[in-house]
Amino acid sequence: MADAAGRLSDNIVYFVRALRRAGVPVGTAQVLEALRSVQLVGFTKRQDFHITLRAMIVTRPEHLLIFDQVFAMFWRDPDFLENMITNLLPVITAPPVEKPMKPAQNRAAEAMAAGGGKPRDASPKEQLEMDAQFSHSDVEKLMQKDFEAMNAAEISQAEKAIGNLRLDLPRLVGRRYQSAAQALRIDRRKALQQARRSGGEILTLAKRRAKPRRLNLVLLCDISGSMTRYSRMMMHFVHSCAQVRGSDWAEVHAFTFGTQLHNISPQLSIKDPDAALVAIGQHVHDWEGGTRISASLGVFNRDWARRVLSTPAVVLLISDGLERSGLAALEGEISRLALQTRELIWLNPLLRWDQFSPQAAGIKAMLPHVSSLVACHNLDSLQDLSEHLNGRRSVDHKARLLRLLK
Repeated sequence: MADAAGRLSDNIVYFVRALRRAGVPVGTAQVLEALRSVQLVGFTKRQDFHITLRAMIVTRPEHLLIFDQVFAMFWRDPDFLENMITNLLPVITAPPVEKPMKPAQNRAAEAMAAGGGKPRDASPKEQLEMDAQFSHSDVEKLMQKDFEAMNAAEISQAEKAIGNLRLDLPRLVGRRYQSAAQALRIDRRKALQQARRSGGEILTLAKRRAKPRRLNLVLLCDISGSMTRYSRMMMHFVHSCAQVRGSDWAEVHAFTFGTQLHNISPQLSIKDPDAALVAIGQHVHDWEGGTRISASLGVFNRDWARRVLSTPAVVLLISDGLERSGLAALEGEISRLALQTRELIWLNPLLRWDQFSPQAAGIKAMLPHVSSLVACHNLDSLQDLSEHLNGRRSVDHKARLLRLLK
C-alpha cells in the first residue's frame, strides 16, 4: 500500500511538470498541499481526485481549461496519449486525425509530448521513445494562425508580438490652432501684431493650422464561456493598447463583461502583462461564465458613458455577439452606445470562418448599429485593425453580412 502511495505521489509530481510545460504556473507549496489533500480526500473516485487537484493547483480562471485537458490526457488510456502525439508531430507516420482538437488540447498535447508527464507504472507497450523537437512557425505562419490552434510556445510568441503592436488611431481636427510655416491659413492676428512692430508694414504672413485632437480609446471585452479561446489574447491586446497611451490617443479605458460589467482600467496601468492579468483575474470573478451583453451595455451606458465618452472616442467591442435573451433591450443599448461614439468597431472572432453568416439573433440585433465589423482571431487581423482605423485597408465585413440578412 505504501508503495502504491509512493507511485501516486510520483505521478502527481510528473503531472505538475506537464502542467508547467503547458503554461500553468504551479509552485512547490501547491504540490505539497495537493499531496496532503489527496491523502485526506482519497482517490477512489476519479471525479473527487480531479476536483481535489484542480482546487489545490489552479489559481487563475484562464488555466482551468488547460488543466482539464492535461488531466484527461495524463490519467488516461495508454493509447490516448499516442494519438495526441500523432496529431502534434506530423513526422510520425500515422494516419491523420480529422477531428479538430478541443480548446487547450493542443497545448496539453505539446506539454505531454515534450516529456512533461511520466506514465503510471507504464508497461513496455506504453513507453514511447521519441527524439522530436518542436519546430516554431515562421513569422508569416504565426501571424495567420488562429489563437485557438496555437500551442504554448506559439502563444508565448504571440503575446510578445501583441506587446509590440501599435494601434494607430486617427486624430480629429480640433478648434484650436497652432503656428505653422507651411500651413495655408493666414494667422491674421499674429500678422497684425508683427506689422505694428514694423511701422504698419506686413513683411511676412504668419500662418496657422488646426491642432490635431487626440481621441479616447474605450475597449469592451467579452469574457464569457463562448469567448474562452480568445479572452486571454484579447487581454494582452487591451494591455498593449493601454501601455502606449499618450502617443496615439488621449486616454484608454477598458471594461470586461460576462454576467457583470467590470472596470479594469486601473489594473492596466501595471507594466508587466502577466502581473496585470493576475490583477485583472483577482478583480473580475465571472470568467468563462454566462453572457449578458444587453445588461452589461446598459450598465455601461448608465454609469460610465458620460465619464469616458464625454470627448470623442473610438469604442472597440470585442465579442462574438451570442446573446440569447433580452434581444429587444440589446438593440436599444447598442444603438444608444453607437450614438455616443465617433466610431464603434465590433471585433468578432467568429469571422475566422470564411462562410460565416449572421444567423444568431444577437448578431442580427447588433450588426446594423456598429460602424464596422472586423475579425480578431489572429495576429494578422489585429494588425489589419490598425490599418482599418487609418483607412489604409478595407477589412470591414459589415456590408457583406448585411447583404446576407436581406
